[in-house]
Amino acid sequence: MTHRPPTRFPLLLLLTLTALTGCPKPPPTTPEQTYSDVQFDVTVPPETPVNATLLLSGEDAAFKGPSGQGLELVYQGGNTFTVKARMPKNQPLTYTIRMTAPSEQRALDLVGNAVPARTLEARENEENVSFNVERWGQPSSGIQPRTVFVVAVPATTPPDDDIYLAGGHELLGGWNPAGVKLYKAMNSSYAIELSFTPDASLEYKVTRGSWETVEKTSTGAELPNRLHKTGGGFQRVSLSVGGWADFFTEEPPEPVLTGKIEYLRDVTPTNTVLKKRDVIIWLPPDYDTNTGRHYPVLYMHDGQNLMDATTAPYKAEWNVDETAHELVGAGKVDALIIVGIYNTSDRGPEYTQVPDARYPEVDGANGGRADAYGQFIVNELKPMIDGKYRTKPEAEYTGLAGSSLGGLVTMYLGMKHPDTFTRLGVISPSVFWGNNDIVTKVEALSGKLPLRIWVDIGTKEGSSSQETVEDTRLLRDALKNKGWVLDNDLKYTEVEEGRHNEASWSARFGSVLEYLFPPPAP
Repeated sequence: MTHRPPTRFPLLLLLTLTALTGCPKPPPTTPEQTYSDVQFDVTVPPETPVNATLLLSGEDAAFKGPSGQGLELVYQGGNTFTVKARMPKNQPLTYTIRMTAPSEQRALDLVGNAVPARTLEARENEENVSFNVERWGQPSSGIQPRTVFVVAVPATTPPDDDIYLAGGHELLGGWNPAGVKLYKAMNSSYAIELSFTPDASLEYKVTRGSWETVEKTSTGAELPNRLHKTGGGFQRVSLSVGGWADFFTEEPPEPVLTGKIEYLRDVTPTNTVLKKRDVIIWLPPDYDTNTGRHYPVLYMHDGQNLMDATTAPYKAEWNVDETAHELVGAGKVDALIIVGIYNTSDRGPEYTQVPDARYPEVDGANGGRADAYGQFIVNELKPMIDGKYRTKPEAEYTGLAGSSLGGLVTMYLGMKHPDTFTRLGVISPSVFWGNNDIVTKVEALSGKLPLRIWVDIGTKEGSSSQETVEDTRLLRDALKNKGWVLDNDLKYTEVEEGRHNEASWSARFGSVLEYLFPPPAP
């Protein structure tokens, strides 16, 4: 068999294709990133005002921020403020930190000198810069004899009350119980910075403005006067108040409960973000005798404040049981069941629909748990109540009510669950929360919901709290614009001389009941 020599054509074709296509090219290189995302974490001293505005400022445009004045730091809870910004890489950038509100102050060292400008030269794509501010003030030369008092108060302290240092020194009022007023600082504390002469011997106490509300131990025992001797430089004096005199009496008040009252103890939500709590239930006068009757239900927040002064933190109650007993007995209100849901130490987070870090005294940074709290009421507590008592479970017979943050969460949950609640008592609502977020949510409704709503506000609340007539009118107007009709399915009341406390809410609770649960037509 004859073998032919291999043709040269395949080899030539391969060489031709190689020449045409060329050698494989390496992938294009990605240009190096020219900026770095830098997070600044700033730890501030405990006397920093709770409403402080802090800025990082520098000559580079990266430190100008939207306002052109600097990068505003955001409060994160505890003593920490942060801001994240895009910085050019490999350039030395200098910046300072300052407070612009409630007053203009600079970061100082403990001696009183202004902290020099810092320099940042970012090299990585993501960087973190952390530093501490030792104190705030105006720059000065030399050691300054300044004393800062930081006073931690118990959780039972009324949020609207003023806190004072009262002592023998003239700067402490010469034993006037309203000696020198402290401002609200970080972490539910109060603070003041004073200038005494060196080696001054101070004798003082903490009060809420009178000797009847002077500090006590956590068990109500008397405290000796506090003593402090000043030095020649900067000092920080940290105090902790255990209790207040007016919260203790030699004999605790006897519980005064009117009507048939029952309890559910240690009700534990399935959502572990929520704490267990007690629930108090008021039953109408004929509940045991009229066994064929079923009743509408009003759910209320802050349950420990509603019927029993011995469980109320301020020893003042709403008198819900007495008021309901009287009005139901007189035929002015439909016979109903009232369910009081106790709050917990997480009242602020549970009663708010969004975080608001401006209010650390109620843990505002962790706000936004209202949805979880609402799911607990709707899916767990209400079925429990409907199963245990003779209720009318339909939405048309079910109400929700509360005051302050309780008024806020009532409005929010009513909009979220109109298939569960149709009667809302929105009493002294905290409309301000989250920059009037509740008004924004009403304005975002696609239309009117089947809700009968009571909204009120006292004319004297704004002087001692954030709840104001002006903000509440915004809520009223937003509801009107969505189709609610005043004096029909929307009742709006400005209560003359009404204040932000249990006594004021007790005085008008009867009117709330009469509007939300009128007697059935004959």
